[in-house]
Amino acid sequence: MTDANPLDHVVDHIVAVDFDSLPQEVVDKAKTFLLDSIGVGIAGSAGADIDRLKRTVAQWGDGDEATVWLTGERLPAMQAAIVNAYQIHCLEFDCVHEGAVVHPMATMLSAVMAWAERASRHGQPVSGRDLITALAVGVDMAAVLGVASKAPIRFFRPATAGGFGATAAIGKLAGFDRCQMKDALGAMYGQTSGTLQPHVEGSMLLGLQIGFNARGAISACDLAAAGIRGPHDILTGRYGYLHLYEMGDFDLDPVLASLGSAWQIARLSHKPFPSGRLTHGVVDGLGRLMKTHGFGAVDIATVRCEVPSLVANLVGRPDMPEPAANYAKLCLRFVAGIFLAHGRVDLEHFATPAALADPAAHAYAALVDVVDNGNPDPNALDPQTVRVRLKSGAEHDVTMPQVYGHPDAPLTPEENLDKFRRCCGYAARSLPTSNVDGLIASVAGIEAEPDVARIVNLTLA
Repeated sequence: MTDANPLDHVVDHIVAVDFDSLPQEVVDKAKTFLLDSIGVGIAGSAGADIDRLKRTVAQWGDGDEATVWLTGERLPAMQAAIVNAYQIHCLEFDCVHEGAVVHPMATMLSAVMAWAERASRHGQPVSGRDLITALAVGVDMAAVLGVASKAPIRFFRPATAGGFGATAAIGKLAGFDRCQMKDALGAMYGQTSGTLQPHVEGSMLLGLQIGFNARGAISACDLAAAGIRGPHDILTGRYGYLHLYEMGDFDLDPVLASLGSAWQIARLSHKPFPSGRLTHGVVDGLGRLMKTHGFGAVDIATVRCEVPSLVANLVGRPDMPEPAANYAKLCLRFVAGIFLAHGRVDLEHFATPAALADPAAHAYAALVDVVDNGNPDPNALDPQTVRVRLKSGAEHDVTMPQVYGHPDAPLTPEENLDKFRRCCGYAARSLPTSNVDGLIASVAGIEAEPDVARIVNLTLA
């Protein structure tokens, strides 16, 4: 299959799909993660340094094209996409494709909604049916890159692969033909960026890189619409993405063969906790063990987490006494400490210096060890094993083939709605209950919406 330009296979899929060809499961999943992403984006209005970010991007050009969620600032579409992408990702609460190690919705939804607002102002509204279709093909595009890779992650795929997903989604909404779609994806490749160094250091640039690629997706599609040709052999060409970003270690054939039958949006995982997805296994495992065996946090002597190398490398970092929020959310030991100290992990546990310095959380974090379990797959998130030794000498363990939130261990519809309402309640300003209910109803009936830009009004306090 890959003897020809593999991008042709992906583009053929993107261009050919229409709403009526989508399985109902895909439509339902798209609605689920559309609502989830809006919710975490609203909550992200209370993220670190968000006001400083908004003031900064407002200096990058004048325009009244799109809206910052919750607070309502009007910005050029590309600047609004940066801010909303950061808001979606900054609390580490947005959904993830585990097989691809990609957070596709943060990059894609921020770019798509900003583009849709701009299009609506020009008399070309985006319908709900078209939005769902665009999200489905966009997730496929982003996931192809991550699923095909066999190399250890060394760039920040939510930004890099996410930018391609956002470009595919906007190109679909714009009605691009095959050549225009390839031009747009090529223009996106010319702007692709995203290093893991901010992940290591706990810098807000991690989420901002998602925003930069959301901005890039809009500009890439503008360039393609203007007839500016981009490079086409961008996946496996001599200097293509998979050779440079994924070290040339990849297998495209299986994922290309699955396009149109195995929809990647149906493989997205929720984040039930506002921390890196790689930290969720210890919370899930401890919760299971405490429920099954009836012990409490005060009974624990040690916790041993046996995890794949991806988890150990990215979140097996040492605990710090007064961590920055972005560091703490990506520290498995601290997240475990929060759970043991409070019986849950939620937004307020990372919101203030006092919460981040919580002595009980750090005392429990000191009991936690993280060990590489030798899984040969450098991109695996599971299985994970949590072993607890109690002060009594008793030992208990649980091995999780999937962690809570995975599509094979999903949140219930009620838990999805509870998360959405909690996110809205955490916003920097109080969002009226009527708006919260209105968002839930609008997403549930999105197929009947003639102009999705109107949904943005419901995000405003």
